[in-house]
Amino acid sequence: MDLRLSGKTAIVTGASRGIGLAVTRALIEEGVRVVAAARQGADELREVGAIPVITDLTAPDGPAAVAEAAAQAFGGLDILVNNVGAVRPRTGGFATVTPQEWTATMAVNFLAAVHVTRLALPLLTSQGGGSIITISSVNAALPDPLVIDYSAAKAALASFCKALSKEVGPNGVRVNTISPGPVATDLWLGGGGVAETVAAAAGGTPESVATAAVSGTATGRFTEPGEVADLVLFLASPRTGNITGADFAIDGGLKPTL
Repeated sequence: MDLRLSGKTAIVTGASRGIGLAVTRALIEEGVRVVAAARQGADELREVGAIPVITDLTAPDGPAAVAEAAAQAFGGLDILVNNVGAVRPRTGGFATVTPQEWTATMAVNFLAAVHVTRLALPLLTSQGGGSIITISSVNAALPDPLVIDYSAAKAALASFCKALSKEVGPNGVRVNTISPGPVATDLWLGGGGVAETVAAAAGGTPESVATAAVSGTATGRFTEPGEVADLVLFLASPRTGNITGADFAIDGGLKPTL
């Protein structure tokens, strides 16, 4: 299937590793020109053919740096992929999560997407419309006390995207979210990742934590980053031109409800 993406332009945030790097590669392979925002990894992003913007999207000037780079490089925009995010298991419970940690979690998992989207919208509408795809989480609908602040931030993100889809739809801008369950990235399986952190607190092994994390799924495995990237390509494509305001779970059947 020709996704009709060749020649289009995109911003991808959190682009230097995990899901973001998989999305960046997949878009470029489809002929999309990509501005890739990340805190580090400029050389790796150049190697895959992206235009890197090394910035902190939680800083006051971070989102503007990305939007300005896209405006200078492309003059407009067709696709925005809000992927940046971070999670830290709260093994000590709710009472141990400080006000500063709540603020930091909301900044990276919610407000970064809000601010980048606000600045990217004029670039999208100047092209006659486009697609915004935001990587949310299954935790938006399955709140977990182990990631209580992350769950709350992702729920806010899902609500924001649904509301925005109603406002900008008449302008030709589609807004959708993707909600992965556990994904085989360093965030989950790498050093200092979720599996290792939980194992250290509970006295198990990272392998046993990882196995337990997907034991409730129908497929019994982690999602691969490339599988999320393929879903991003589908939603970015003009072939899905009447899909907006929707959320797509890619969690191996982890969420038990409709």
